[in-house]
Amino acid sequence: MTDTKALTQIIKDSGYKYAFIAAKLGISYQALRNKLVNKTEFLPTEIEALCSLLGLTDVKQKNDIFFASFVE
Repeated sequence: MTDTKALTQIIKDSGYKYAFIAAKLGISYQALRNKLVNKTEFLPTEIEALCSLLGLTDVKQKNDIFFASFVE
């Protein structure tokens, strides 16, 4: 499960628009939205591309965001 609150804050801080991020991931805007509300999961390749785009290099932070066991 993705910690969407943390991820959306990082996206907001990056200044990137969701449509731009979706295009960079090779998915539709709606597919990105579904992943951000935990309807579907990010694929490993999408996680790596997103982390690269957003500059997420800390392994603990990545794990906390993309492999959260509990999300509010």
